Amino acid sequence: MERAHSLLLNEEACSQLREPQRAEFVFEWLRFLKKLLPATDRADVKQTQKRLVEQLTAVLTSSPGPPTRLLLGQCLALVYRVGDSLMSSLTVDRCNDIIRSKDDSPSFLPTRLAAVACLGALYEQLGRLLINSFKETVANLLKAIKSAESQGRCEIMLCIERILKGLGVSAVSCHRDIYKAARTCLTDRSMAVRCAAAKCLLELQREAVFLWSSELENVATLCYRAFEGSNYDVRVSISKLLGTLFASALEPRQVIAPRPGSKRNSLQEVMELLSSGFLRGGAGFLRASGDMLKGTSSVSRDVRVGITQTCVVFVSILGGAWLESNFSCLLSLLMEWVSHTRATQYPTEAVSCRCCVSFILRATLGTLLGEKAQIAAAKEICQIISKQKRVMALHDGNMETRVSPADVAASQHILVCTLLELGSLLQDLSSTAAPLLQDTSIGLLDTVISVLLHPSASARLAAAWCLRCVAIGMPAQVAVLLDRCTERLNALKSCPEAVAGYSAAIAALLGAVQLCPLGISHSKGKAVMNLAEDLLRSAAQNSRISIQRTQGGWLLLSALSTLGPTVMEHYLPRLLLLWKCAFPPSVKDVENEVRRGDSFTWQVTLEGRSGVLCAMKSLVVHCKDLLTDDVISRLLPLLSCAVTLLTQLPSIIKSYGNQIKNAATVFRLRVYEILTLLQPKTYEESFGIVLKQLLNDLTGPEITACAELNLLPSLCCSQDLALLGPGLQDVDQHYIEEQLRGGGSGGGTLEHNPFTIFEKNQEVPTPLPPASALIAAAVQLFGVIFPHLGIQQRAQILEQFCEFVRQLKGARQQTVQIHVAAAFCCTLKCLASSRRELGPEEVQRPALSLLLGALEGSNPLLRCMAAEGLARLVQVLNDPSITVSITLMSFDKLKTARDAITRTGHALALGTVYRYLSGISSPQYISACVGVLFTLSQDSTSPEVQMWALHALSMVVDLAGPLYHSHLEASFTLVLRLLLSTPHTHAEVQQSLGRSLNALITSMGPDLQGESAGVCAVRTSCLVGCAVMQDSQDCLVQAQAISCLQQLHMFAPRFVNLASLVPSLCEILLDYSVLINLCSSYLSLRRAVVACLRQLAQREVVEVSEHAVALVKELPRRDNSQLDVTIKEVGLEGALFSLLDRESDPQLCRDIQETLVHMMSSAAESNLAHWLKLCKDVLSASADSAAAASVETQQEEDGDRYDDSSAFHAKSESSGPFNNLRWSTRVFSMECVCRIIAQCENGVPAHFNMALAQEQRLHESTDFLVLHLADLIRMAFMAATDHSDQLRLAGLQTLLVVIRKFSNVPEPEFPGHVILEQYQANVGAALRPAFHVDAPPNVTAKACQVCSAWIASGVISDLRDLRRVHQLLASSLAKVQVGRDVPCQLYNESTFTMETLAVLKAWAEVYITAVQGSRQRESPGSHLQQPCEEGGTAGPAGAGLLKLVQTDLATLSRLWLAALQDHALLTLPQQYYSQLPSTGGSFYTAETVEQARPHYHSAWATILHATALWLNSTEFIIVDEGPANLSRPVTPTSMGQSASMSSVKSPEDVNTDRLHLILGISVEFLCSPHSGEQLETINSCLQALQALLEVPWPRSKVGNDQALSVELLSVLHRLIVTRESPSIQLAVLELVSQIVCAAQEHVKEKRHSAEVDDGAAEKETVPEFGEGRDTGGLVPGQSLVFGALELCLCTLVRKLPQLSPKLAGSPTGRGGQTCSLSNTDCRLVTSAVAILSELPSICSPEGSVSVLPTVLYLLLGVLREAMKGSVGAESGQLGPGILQALRTVLTSPMSRAEKSRGAWTELLQSALHTLLESWSTDKMEPGVDEVTMLTSLTIFLLYSTAEVTTVEPLKTRCIQTFRAGLESKDPIVLSKSYQLLVSLFQGPEPIARPFILALGGCLVSQLEEVEKSRPQGPAELQAVQDAIRALEALVFAADETNRPQLVAVLLPILISLLLDENALASAPAASRSLHESALRDLMRIGPQNSAVFKALMASAPHMKARLEAAVKGNQESVNTKAQVPRVISKNTPSIQLKINFL
Repeated sequence: MERAHSLLLNEEACSQLREPQRAEFVFEWLRFLKKLLPATDRADVKQTQKRLVEQLTAVLTSSPGPPTRLLLGQCLALVYRVGDSLMSSLTVDRCNDIIRSKDDSPSFLPTRLAAVACLGALYEQLGRLLINSFKETVANLLKAIKSAESQGRCEIMLCIERILKGLGVSAVSCHRDIYKAARTCLTDRSMAVRCAAAKCLLELQREAVFLWSSELENVATLCYRAFEGSNYDVRVSISKLLGTLFASALEPRQVIAPRPGSKRNSLQEVMELLSSGFLRGGAGFLRASGDMLKGTSSVSRDVRVGITQTCVVFVSILGGAWLESNFSCLLSLLMEWVSHTRATQYPTEAVSCRCCVSFILRATLGTLLGEKAQIAAAKEICQIISKQKRVMALHDGNMETRVSPADVAASQHILVCTLLELGSLLQDLSSTAAPLLQDTSIGLLDTVISVLLHPSASARLAAAWCLRCVAIGMPAQVAVLLDRCTERLNALKSCPEAVAGYSAAIAALLGAVQLCPLGISHSKGKAVMNLAEDLLRSAAQNSRISIQRTQGGWLLLSALSTLGPTVMEHYLPRLLLLWKCAFPPSVKDVENEVRRGDSFTWQVTLEGRSGVLCAMKSLVVHCKDLLTDDVISRLLPLLSCAVTLLTQLPSIIKSYGNQIKNAATVFRLRVYEILTLLQPKTYEESFGIVLKQLLNDLTGPEITACAELNLLPSLCCSQDLALLGPGLQDVDQHYIEEQLRGGGSGGGTLEHNPFTIFEKNQEVPTPLPPASALIAAAVQLFGVIFPHLGIQQRAQILEQFCEFVRQLKGARQQTVQIHVAAAFCCTLKCLASSRRELGPEEVQRPALSLLLGALEGSNPLLRCMAAEGLARLVQVLNDPSITVSITLMSFDKLKTARDAITRTGHALALGTVYRYLSGISSPQYISACVGVLFTLSQDSTSPEVQMWALHALSMVVDLAGPLYHSHLEASFTLVLRLLLSTPHTHAEVQQSLGRSLNALITSMGPDLQGESAGVCAVRTSCLVGCAVMQDSQDCLVQAQAISCLQQLHMFAPRFVNLASLVPSLCEILLDYSVLINLCSSYLSLRRAVVACLRQLAQREVVEVSEHAVALVKELPRRDNSQLDVTIKEVGLEGALFSLLDRESDPQLCRDIQETLVHMMSSAAESNLAHWLKLCKDVLSASADSAAAASVETQQEEDGDRYDDSSAFHAKSESSGPFNNLRWSTRVFSMECVCRIIAQCENGVPAHFNMALAQEQRLHESTDFLVLHLADLIRMAFMAATDHSDQLRLAGLQTLLVVIRKFSNVPEPEFPGHVILEQYQANVGAALRPAFHVDAPPNVTAKACQVCSAWIASGVISDLRDLRRVHQLLASSLAKVQVGRDVPCQLYNESTFTMETLAVLKAWAEVYITAVQGSRQRESPGSHLQQPCEEGGTAGPAGAGLLKLVQTDLATLSRLWLAALQDHALLTLPQQYYSQLPSTGGSFYTAETVEQARPHYHSAWATILHATALWLNSTEFIIVDEGPANLSRPVTPTSMGQSASMSSVKSPEDVNTDRLHLILGISVEFLCSPHSGEQLETINSCLQALQALLEVPWPRSKVGNDQALSVELLSVLHRLIVTRESPSIQLAVLELVSQIVCAAQEHVKEKRHSAEVDDGAAEKETVPEFGEGRDTGGLVPGQSLVFGALELCLCTLVRKLPQLSPKLAGSPTGRGGQTCSLSNTDCRLVTSAVAILSELPSICSPEGSVSVLPTVLYLLLGVLREAMKGSVGAESGQLGPGILQALRTVLTSPMSRAEKSRGAWTELLQSALHTLLESWSTDKMEPGVDEVTMLTSLTIFLLYSTAEVTTVEPLKTRCIQTFRAGLESKDPIVLSKSYQLLVSLFQGPEPIARPFILALGGCLVSQLEEVEKSRPQGPAELQAVQDAIRALEALVFAADETNRPQLVAVLLPILISLLLDENALASAPAASRSLHESALRDLMRIGPQNSAVFKALMASAPHMKARLEAAVKGNQESVNTKAQVPRVISKNTPSIQLKINFL
């Protein structure tokens, strides 16, 4: 194909190819040429132009296919446009000659069509250059059209359209002729020709003014005729034409010169034209009157649906502003249609007409108007409803005369349409419509409620539905409306209309509760139950209203079940009793009943029993949990009666006439419905009767209407439905298109089944007429029962079915065949899903016969279902031999059959038969299929066969998987050949080709990336195929092209050219997002576009955006739509927001949102300003947000008068690129803002650091989130103060995110302040509305969360600001205290729980912050809190906040404790549920337990922490806080808080209860298997326990209770093993330390009391306290010490695996030695060893001996690792902790206790030995820490008993170790050795003596050496100074007698360190410092030992001279350099290792 890429056609290469490849080659060349020509230099084109034209003309005459001819024309035109245009007329003449040619042979047709296509393209591109030949060409074409076949007529019309487009106003001379020709084509028998004619006229009307002026009426009539017998495409095209004409007539785009007698059309005239079409079909007077005489005056549904679409197009083109100003005219027109007797003379016609009007209203009001305009429209509608009031039967004491039935009929249809639209508007507007309800001038609710008294059932039901919509939109209205309707129903019980209307309204409102998350109060359910009972009991009292009361009562009970099992379980016994009363006691009684009663009583009875069955069905659907065996056993007798009654119905109808026939049908329907839902096993004995009835309903003589479209699609595979055209797929007009497919049964409407009014639907239900619904229910029930029948019975029934189909003829046969085939397919579906078998051969034979018969049925839908049935049959039988025989049967049929029906059915069967067998595994089968399907798909005489065969082929490709690879090349060739040759008029074949291509691409998969010649050829075929489909006129074919390109992009992205794909996608979106209901008639095309964009956005978002914007800049558009502007301003993402706002299809909306999210995740961080502006524009694009559009914050100076509301002054701002977006779109924009913030969090830190962002902004042009903080706050404020509750929630959530992310960002310009401080007023103002009395609880709950986050963030520095936000929380606390006993409960009780707990949680968070802040202030060395400002207010973390909270703490603590008790009860296991309080808890009711759980779950941890802190602050001292302003006791068992209990429980008991409550909740949570909870919850729990154990009283409780301590330790052990978070592990160890401390205190106290009690004399007999008693044994699971040991071991071994002998050799052990410990790890290890060191002290002497070896082993192990330095650089902090622990162990009282002293001595000696041994083995290793070793030895020597260290050889080895230290070359080690010697020399005499003797001489000799090698640096200087200190200590350790001799040794050494005057000047700093310190020491020690000093001076004159010189020099330096700072201070280390116990 690369050879095709040249300017001239490579004829040599082309001639070598075979015919199919040649066509592809030429097409590829033309594609390349089309791209190349615009980019080629004009001179080059001119040079080759002649040859190029010749080649193109040669292609023209070689019978090109449809896509090729289109491309050929474009290339020819481009050649002349880019090159020399003079010769173009020759080509035009040539084309005209071809068209004139007399050759009528089929082979010449493609050439003629190509000539026509070329003419169109030439005129379109060259326009007026060809003006001379224009008339001749048009005349030629118009002449040719008369004799042309359908393809020719279609092509000529499209050609003329292009000519008109090219010539514009210049073509005016031929306008009339073209109009005449188009008139004829507009009613052509070929639908494609009609579409083409409509397009031609649409182009003509741009310049031909007469079309929308003088000829408007004729064109309209013509279009109405064209609608008759039209298909969907025709209706779309013609409605677009006619709508455009009407719009032009009203608002001409060009000024018309006024002609005599002509006048401009008015809106009235246009509407009259629309009306005449809608009501009379647009026929002339004579025809219309003739039809009347014949009695056939009804207008065809095609015409009505067409006019409906026209009306939508007309309004859409005129736009939202026009609709707003002319809505009342439009509404009155529509009301006239729907109330006209012509449109409503038959019920089905009336329903159809209502649907049309509803569609117009929904499609215009719902998409064109903004929220404000929708509210205005709702008012208009309300007024229309009010005008119908006179028809209502008013009841004011006396019965008023009734109005005529005609008035009732007219008004009912008006009311249905208006009320349904009003409901839709209110549901869409949601809470933004609140002002509409409050507007008393229109009284919306009163008006709607008044319709509930209308005589017509349909009007009443529409009013009920409208109320339901109000309830869903504004959940606060549910309770109000329920109360109102209940009250009115009670008052008007004697009025039949009132009973029917109000009961329907109550049922609808109960149904709405399912869609209202906030629910309704349980008391409402009780009221409804009582009301329903009352209605049913009083039904028999007054025969005039018996039916209404019966129906109303059961309707209410059925609706009540939708509230769910928690409500219904209370009423189930009463319900069962009511059911029982409605049926006779036994089956015999049913048979006796038939002989009694009359027509009316039977009607009432059947209504009542239908109601019972409906109530049962509702219970089964909504309350499955209540269907226990007992309940079902009580249902079964009733069902037996109902089934028996079925058999009696025919005789009853016979006796009492047809008036009860409808009631009987409904009763049968209800029986079938309930039986379908129950297990068939339960009613097995009734199978016989039921089956007989079912067979009668499916095949009996009475059935007439066949509701195939209601029955079959659900049994077909959705893939196969594509074969049946677009109507069954999703299209925007699907609501009205359904009317055309409804058959004779008519459309669905609410009055057919009022019981659907409470179903969970957003859209109004459209139940079918009972007769149609009965067939569908019979089919379903047959499918459920059949699998439970015996084999014999199954065979018999299927044989019977086949016999019926064989015997019957004509339409009845088709009806029965559809019914029985559907029933059997439903059976197969049930068999497959339950994995049951069908049966042996005798069952299989008739089954197969039935399906094969249906497979050859004339109805295509039936054939689809039969093919699906065959697939299910094969799945159920699961026998390969049967599968093969079925396929062979189809192959045989296909070989012999010639009729299209058989061939299509069996071809489809070949594709579907393996659908449920996990693919095709036989290569032979694939080859056979390919052979047959290839042949069928090339049968150009029958497009239908081609379409079905290609569809089957696509499924074979999908199912064959890799086995198909050998056929791929041939398949690609076939598909491409067919694409290049299939006419555009056969779009359905192209759609199937698209599906096949898609399947082939998927089959190839990633292989498409290959570079081999074969793969390249296949890839080119794919791209050529996609290009052909993209150029198609048919939207569904374009959708297939996009889908194929999307697949291709997935597997081989680099071969898909985004530069052409993205613009083509955007063009579709640009066209379609302007008028949703007009151009994008194909939802599937929009879905394909967005799905493709979604995929592209995941990979190449930047390129996609760039191509989209580039397209708009280049796009030459004549209809400049508003979206062009939008995309230029806001890019593709802005266009997607616009599209999202207008779309209503959920799938499409999800895809658009995902696309935006992908675009954002790739591009938002790099293009922050653009995305944030976009979100802001979307948010601002509502009429109501103008006030909040631009917020200026002005903070007044005077703080006392300052208020949040004064901070905002609205400033008018020009509207952004969006207009009036819906609240749902704006909510999404806020979600986007939160996503952007989350994304930036993972980005660079500068996003949340103003200083860093400003600095980086200077160097590079990047953008950071913190720079847009003002916009973020503003957006959050705008959203949080909106009318829409959902938007308020989104705004508050955004505010919460902003506070959390930016609260710590400092303000660089004002040090000490944070950046959020300037937005305090904004935040306050955003929060205030959420605390309003009327705010919904979920909004208030969210606002509480924001409030607490705001206060806790520490942003607020001023106490006044703090008070304002605190005030909001205080108001919510007051609301909570009032409790749930408010008179009018609007929502479910669980919302009270939600709000209360949110408030309590918020207060808890604030309290925790306040306490932590005040602790930080009090902690020594804390400099977090700066001094406060002059006002004297403290920062929020300080006393100010605590003071504020303190005032409410008494109340809060009670409420917190009550909430915790509730939570504790709710976490009890299921077996204890019976013990829960019957009335519920403090904040939840018994009925709402399940709904309350999640609210407690989210709040308890914070409340627990706060309660623990409060108890900590009170230290468990109960103060009588006075009344807490509670309206009632908090809870029946509120732990000593209620009056009744306080007298019984002592403070000690109350405290114990509280302690156990907190401990219980914490332990339950920490050991629950679900503790995969958030870490914050676990942390809160641990902190709460820590706070408790800080207080002595709970510590003593825990210390006293060994079992409790052990249990706590085991839970903590589990936690430390399962949680890796360092903060949790540290908190656990802190808690363990507190538990050990509690045990220590307990043991100490016991020992002390024992000593006091027993006196010193009897000490020997004192029992041993502490663990281990007198045996020393520790029992695992019962021992606190053992538990603590386990936990510490676990911590230590995880951090230092080297400690474990098992792990030491493993990779984690020795290999783990290299891994360093982090700072946190060191803290963990230090905490663990500290706990270890305390353990011996809580043991008895014997116990301490048991535990000591372990403790010492671990301590020395950690010490050894610390000495080795193997745990990393940061472990410097480990040393002090371990040494402190070692000292704690050595000083333990147990080491000196009589019973344990000996054992301790031995163990400590061993430990010391181990320490020395490890030193001797490790000291050779590099990096060993000698300092730590020497320190630990010193601690042993100083703190253990003398017996431990004075024994040999330990003493000698210690001395050797120190000697080695003194010989070290490292000055730091030397320095430390000397320091430690000081401690030893000053120690006890037995320890000091040996060290003085051994090391004194060494010390002196080292100091004597200093004179020769003076110190060079600060470290060496320090060592010498420390040596002097040591020698000094040695001197003073000697007794008085020997001291002078030692001083005589010390003084010469000090003098030797002095320098003479000359040396001092040049000496280094260290030497000078040594000189000065020696001098100071001499001057200090000399006077103390004056005798020795004098003697020394006398005996050594040189020393004396040296000393005097030094003193003199020092004196001078003091005088001259008094001000000079000492240099030495800078060089001494600033931080020295100090150990506080030395």
